[in-house]
Amino acid sequence: MKKHGLILLFITLLLPSAAFAQLKKLTIEDASYMNRDLMPESVRGLAWMGETPYFTYLEDNDMMVSKATSDKHDKLFGLGEINASLAKVEADTLRRMPSFTWIDDKTGYFTAGHKVYLYNISSKQLRELNSFPEEASNTDLQPNTFAVAYTMGNNLHVAFEGRQVQVTNDKDPGIVNGQTVHRNEFGISGGTFWSPRGNYLAFYRKDERMVTDYPLVDIDARIAELDNIKYPMAGMASHEVTLGIYDVSSGRVSFINTGEPADQYLTCVTWDPGEQYVYIAVLNRGQDHMKLNKYDIRSGALVKTLFEERNEKYVEPEDRLAFLNDGDHFIWISERDGYRHLYLYNTDGEFVRQLTSGDWVVRDLLGVDPKDKYAWFTATAESPLNADIFSVELKSGEIRSISEKPGTHSVTLNRNGKYYIDVFSDTLTPREYAVFTTGGKLLQKLRISGDPLEDYEIGRMSVFTIKAEDGTDLYCRMITPPGFDPSAKYPAIVYVYGGPHAQLVTNTWMGGASMFLYYLAQEGFVVFTLDNRGSANRGLDFEQAVHRKLGTLEVADQARGVEYLSDLPYIDPDRIGVHGWSYGGFMTISLMLKKPGLFKVGVCGGPVTDWKYYEVMYGERYMDTPESNPEGYEEASLLNHAGRLDGDLLIIHGTSDPVVVWQHSLALIKKFIQEGKQVDYFVYPGHGHGVGGRDRVHLNAKMAKYFVDHL
Repeated sequence: MKKHGLILLFITLLLPSAAFAQLKKLTIEDASYMNRDLMPESVRGLAWMGETPYFTYLEDNDMMVSKATSDKHDKLFGLGEINASLAKVEADTLRRMPSFTWIDDKTGYFTAGHKVYLYNISSKQLRELNSFPEEASNTDLQPNTFAVAYTMGNNLHVAFEGRQVQVTNDKDPGIVNGQTVHRNEFGISGGTFWSPRGNYLAFYRKDERMVTDYPLVDIDARIAELDNIKYPMAGMASHEVTLGIYDVSSGRVSFINTGEPADQYLTCVTWDPGEQYVYIAVLNRGQDHMKLNKYDIRSGALVKTLFEERNEKYVEPEDRLAFLNDGDHFIWISERDGYRHLYLYNTDGEFVRQLTSGDWVVRDLLGVDPKDKYAWFTATAESPLNADIFSVELKSGEIRSISEKPGTHSVTLNRNGKYYIDVFSDTLTPREYAVFTTGGKLLQKLRISGDPLEDYEIGRMSVFTIKAEDGTDLYCRMITPPGFDPSAKYPAIVYVYGGPHAQLVTNTWMGGASMFLYYLAQEGFVVFTLDNRGSANRGLDFEQAVHRKLGTLEVADQARGVEYLSDLPYIDPDRIGVHGWSYGGFMTISLMLKKPGLFKVGVCGGPVTDWKYYEVMYGERYMDTPESNPEGYEEASLLNHAGRLDGDLLIIHGTSDPVVVWQHSLALIKKFIQEGKQVDYFVYPGHGHGVGGRDRVHLNAKMAKYFVDHL
């Protein structure tokens, strides 16, 4: 009897979770990020208080404060105090504490609705600084004067000192002012650029009258309505951009003389600290020749071309100049030596020194200390999967690693250059907030997120490399199903993107995979991802290997991944599927058509099917024009391979997609019909390039069901 009791106790101790704590399973809503409890804990509203060592953050509706060198955290004020002050100047109050930008440790400002307010902690006084119309778009606040630039329709306005000034008065809808240009390529994310002291506003003026109208259709009206957009396809007429300068005091608008040809690209717009000059990276339409130009803002004339960069394939300037505090030097980010690195110049264009070098890339320049002694940046020097923190001494070029541990770091520097807040993640750490000195000394752990999936039955994730045909290491991620049995046979799904500017396998929590991929693993699939040649953060040769021949080397590398999968004893090589969206949709169908029989099932969304239907800036960078590269376009066009389809394929598209227009998948469907090939097709009416909101649940359920039914 005693022996049996001991055996029972032993089994009970071995299986506590099975006996007493049944693990949960992800629902399709969970997999669609509808359950915020499954996200790592975050700290909302983190901000340094001017140049002081104090920082604030939000906890529910309370503003909390702490000093970098102390682990003491106090409540600074609450929403009630803000609303009490707000009630004196406004009828409405706030439901949620806004995020503050601090001028110093006593005064900060915030935007609520269409108004800007200043709040003093000591006096608990709140003052309205500025307001702008509720219908304003593309708002841009100047932090010194609190003027707000904004657009209404296609014209630019400025709210300043109680006045609403219309800066441009273009009637033609083909002229667009103060908005993003060049389809958000080249690091462009907005259309206005305040000068350092707020005396001037630079802005993009885009003339797209020569660009072909492209029809989108709004089906919500009883009689469907036409919604034309301007969409410049590769090889066709592109829009023409100039840079305007608005003088706030005089109200005068002038334009920089950036010259011809008019369809060149203007990016990296940067103000000189003295507000006398503006710098622009001028890139030719062929994207193989860049000039960094310095212009006089009063005359609009070119002062000097500081330097030029050429590359037989492409040059891609994406970062504005980072001026040192002396105002006479700046840091330039370039891939000229094959990797993204930092270079120091003076404002006459004289090269001082290369600050970083090596077979790794700088991810982000974080800032420079007030004495111009050090710059801080994140980089892949430890691993292509990481974004670790480093400092470089500007005089000597000496580089020092200051990360506490390797992984992915997102950093906010203190304005005095002494401290930083680090948001860290790696494959085992969901999220961790900590405060450090800029020398790398840990001062306090602010918050460490627990694993929000600890109560869920989640598949095991691993990261490793395999070799491309040329011997290049390719990083891979694999997620096995919960309760994985290596003696069983599993179907597999390859999740792919494969294009430039993307990296799917990273040293972050869950390996960079989405919750949906873990849901697919839960449904019994081994989920595999490989970053092929052409993807990001591996250097220029790695990315440019696919130039003028998209869909060739990427397909070869992904096929190597499938070979690896098929050789695993627990993978059924006859049950392998592939899934991707956008460039990943192009890759999904490319793999199905160019490697027939390799995949049993494909599911994709928003796929590029023929690069001649894609836009000028991205398309011509990687493929040149259809006229100059007819062989490349012909080989990449999926329409020319439609007859080779072997397997089940589901194609999904948003009917109002302004990025990969609906024509892509419709043209391929037409070709499949001509070839007598059966495919499955589904549209999301009114959706753009992605499917969001509650409809995302429907999309994920559809894709998962297709794999379950067919794989």
